[in-house]
Amino acid sequence: MKFIYFDASSGLSGDMILGALLDLGVPHDLFRNTMAELDLSVDIQIKETKRASLRGLKVNVKIVKGPKLATRKWKDVKELIVRSPFSDQVKANSLSIFKKLFQAEAQVHGHTFSQVHLHEAGANDAIIDIVGSCFLAETLKADMFYSSPLNVGQGWVECSHGRLPVPPPAVAELLKGIPVYSASVSRELVTPTGAAIITGLTDTFIPFPEMVYEKIGYGAGSQNFPEFPNTLRVFLGRKEQFEPAKKVFIIEANIDDSTPQFLASYFDTAFKLGALDVSLTPIVMKKNRLATQLSVIAEAGKLDRIIHSIFRETSTIGLRFYPVERRVLERGLSEVKVMGETISIKTASLEGDIVNAHPEYADCQKAAKKTRLPVKTILEQAKSAHLLSQKRKRGQGHMEK
Repeated sequence: MKFIYFDASSGLSGDMILGALLDLGVPHDLFRNTMAELDLSVDIQIKETKRASLRGLKVNVKIVKGPKLATRKWKDVKELIVRSPFSDQVKANSLSIFKKLFQAEAQVHGHTFSQVHLHEAGANDAIIDIVGSCFLAETLKADMFYSSPLNVGQGWVECSHGRLPVPPPAVAELLKGIPVYSASVSRELVTPTGAAIITGLTDTFIPFPEMVYEKIGYGAGSQNFPEFPNTLRVFLGRKEQFEPAKKVFIIEANIDDSTPQFLASYFDTAFKLGALDVSLTPIVMKKNRLATQLSVIAEAGKLDRIIHSIFRETSTIGLRFYPVERRVLERGLSEVKVMGETISIKTASLEGDIVNAHPEYADCQKAAKKTRLPVKTILEQAKSAHLLSQKRKRGQGHMEK
């Protein structure tokens, strides 16, 4: 199984997604011939072009006859996709994406779902974009999709509903709960079709993660900005070589109206939600107020839920978070016997050599109660027993050589 990661730092649209996925190696004729089975009056043109300094594939869907912006209702789109020859998975994904579009349009324009009709998103070119993206994802055998936060652009855009702010209302509705930002140019960078496709396919939106990829595809947008290349990059690789959890964040909140004892009660919640570490630090804030800094280390995929829990379960009204690099030793667990009692030993290794070893304190407490010896004595004996076992292992290794 494979993963796909979208780098949407230049925004995205339906044609950019098609171009990037095609650029991963799908034969162009296969795509054209398969899309022809939708029986739409379109001519699909695929050509290599440049945007600023980068090459990419540009996909143009030309309307052969009929109005370019044909209006369609949900029942029209559903009927067209259901009777198409695509797989059940492609049909299901395509219908799910189109449903998002209809729901967003209905919400922002105050119509019912059954009454709303789509202009840009309902035209033949958008049907090619959506069904084509789902077909290409299946052809590439990708089952996990990730994306960077989306650069939506800024300014104003002209459409069939008049002059609208960026992101347009339908795009803003589709991107609820998705990390977005604005940078580089005063243009629309995420289109309604692009927003629907990316939210319909993507599992998680995270900054560039640790991954090993095999191919990169470039999809060119319609506009050529001098400031930066208007291209969408996609990375394709094997699922087991994608590790979003390796990216970790520190979340911090300065709190001056709670006691450390109260804040300590949040520890259990944070760890249950997947926090890697939680700590409290006494600090002095402005006006010499004594306060406590709550710090949580969390993986990228756990970030949102932990932030939500901090707001719900503490008195803070604001926090900050930022990515950090982290290196950890390889951890292990072994056991030793002390006075007939089993003690777990937590180990940490560097390049195969154990550099730290600590007896589990709870085991030592339990053994101390049973043997009526001080906990300190049990700890020391456990460390000695572990060292002895390591010497024996090293000795056996030399003998085998």
